[in-house]
Amino acid sequence: MNYIQLDPEKCEFVSVANVDEISNGERLFLEVGYEYLVVFNIAGDYYAIADQCSHDDGPLGDGELDGHEVVCPRHGARFDVRSGKALTLPAMKDIPAYPVRVHAGQIEVGFPKK
Repeated sequence: MNYIQLDPEKCEFVSVANVDEISNGERLFLEVGYEYLVVFNIAGDYYAIADQCSHDDGPLGDGELDGHEVVCPRHGARFDVRSGKALTLPAMKDIPAYPVRVHAGQIEVGFPKK
């Protein structure tokens, strides 16, 4: 599911890092509850996606970053880190993308309120 379209009022935002911890072009691997995520810094904009390829459940965050696309290191499927959209085969299903905001120097990732 793509969570980035959720109303912020329906999200619980969790602080995951200070903005100084993720340099431009870098990524941070996280475990928040039972969710495994990767947060990317692309030119000062932050994006969070599930660290799991929808094709074979491989570790997507280890892949090469090409613009706003991450390439799965196992079979080359591409995903848009802004939306989680699957862009190329062999992946056919999108992956979760999460809203990200910066508040008081902290990167926060939003999760649906339960």
